Amino acid sequence: MSEQKLLVGGGTELWCELVRAGERHARTQLSEDAESYLVFVLLKHLKDAPLLARVMALDWLHAAESLGRERQEQLRDVGDRCLLMAGLFPSLARRRRVDHGYFIALGQGAYDGVASASRAGYAALFAHLASVYRSMVAVLTGVASISGDGSWRATGLRVPGAAAGFRAAGTRH
Repeated sequence: MSEQKLLVGGGTELWCELVRAGERHARTQLSEDAESYLVFVLLKHLKDAPLLARVMALDWLHAAESLGRERQEQLRDVGDRCLLMAGLFPSLARRRRVDHGYFIALGQGAYDGVASASRAGYAALFAHLASVYRSMVAVLTGVASISGDGSWRATGLRVPGAAAGFRAAGTRH
């Protein structure tokens, strides 16, 4: 049996290590920008209890009807939530009778929308995030598969409380 490493520290440190473990599991390497953004999304939505109850197509339509900064923020939120749904909760698509690629396409399109509605730096970031969206989903799928039984045996990690964060917030696989 492999020796497990107990991770302690702030939420950011724990999620950074989980994302890196997800990258190893998915056999992919995200850019520093994508990796950092993924950690931000995990931290931001950790306590988003209604995450899985949301109807993303309606959220996207509301965003499309908005203007300016509000549109950018709403599209970003759609992209973020679709990222989490596609990566951490892939069975949700089956339960909603849509293809797994539905959340990926909707989220990637939302990030493209943010990029096209934003100024230079923000536009470049979201154009990049849209281009690596599938890789970010794969990393989150790696995180979910590592944490599936809460043991973290596959990576030798034990992360008290972090894996259960989304479930404790009312979300379920």
